[in-house]
Amino acid sequence: MKMKWLYFVVFVLVISSCMDEGMEPLHFPPALMELPAGFEAFETPIDNVFSQERWELGRKLFFDPIMSIDSSISCGSCHKAQFAFSDDVAFSLGVDERQGTRNAPSLANVAYHPYLTREGGVPTLEMQIFVPIQEHNEFDFNIVLLAERLSQNSDYVSMSLAAYDREPDAFVITRSLACFERSLISGYSPYDHFVNYEDEGALSDAEIQGMDLFFSDRTNCFSCHSGLNFTNYEFENNGLYEHYEDEGRFRLTELDSDLARFKVPSLRNIELTAPYMHDGSISSLEEVVEHYNEGGFSHPHKSSLIRPLGLTASEKANLLAFLKVLTDESFINNPLFNIE
Repeated sequence: MKMKWLYFVVFVLVISSCMDEGMEPLHFPPALMELPAGFEAFETPIDNVFSQERWELGRKLFFDPIMSIDSSISCGSCHKAQFAFSDDVAFSLGVDERQGTRNAPSLANVAYHPYLTREGGVPTLEMQIFVPIQEHNEFDFNIVLLAERLSQNSDYVSMSLAAYDREPDAFVITRSLACFERSLISGYSPYDHFVNYEDEGALSDAEIQGMDLFFSDRTNCFSCHSGLNFTNYEFENNGLYEHYEDEGRFRLTELDSDLARFKVPSLRNIELTAPYMHDGSISSLEEVVEHYNEGGFSHPHKSSLIRPLGLTASEKANLLAFLKVLTDESFINNPLFNIE
């Protein structure tokens, strides 16, 4: 489908949603790079400002298995649109069905993240692109060899020249993919409609009660899951285990105080991103709520905020209902973020 046709479809949907004020608000697919209400502009590297040509090249690369050494998997193999650009397994499979070592995180609103990976060791999206390319359990490739492969493809050569005025190379690969990923903006959930679009009917009474509980001093959920992305981007231990196989941020800093600490994840579209935790060890959102209600296991670095909550069955149900209204249907169904 041509891009101009997609923009026309979006325009028609927007106009249609305004025709009858008595109708329920339509969750239309937002236009490319449209910032939702309440979202501030994010920083973009001066050498990678957005353009349609750069975005189209990055989108093509994101879904193309040409990225892996044996051309078997792509970025989209582990970051699927229907799961808010995460995966539905504990560990995604790389080339030769090699199992990954961490649960694939959602890429929704990744443009707002100050650093990437669960130990926070990568400062930009452009640099993060190198990680899956060279990782043995992912693409197991070399970016120089990948560039040589792309240079043999006339479509990629012409698109690279149009986007960056140079043929495919490491610069073009990392920047075009980062350009596409910065467009994965999610901010039209029922919660957003309630808070930022003043749609009082967007949430039910139970969901509002769950929201009040989430933002209360009793649960302190908001202390870690705050801001537009529902994360403070800090590194915490949530008492998942007494003994961890994954050393967490310690792998980066080698500081004892960082052992088994991981970057606080975003809760946007959390209903879609099961299984949960850094290792995908919790299969359902109900189990996640129960984990925090029980207070987790003892660990020297466990956050002081993680403690038994004593929630009733109805309170847990309300909290769960609130977490589910962070799901943005327009994001996962936006044709701009899918490819056939």
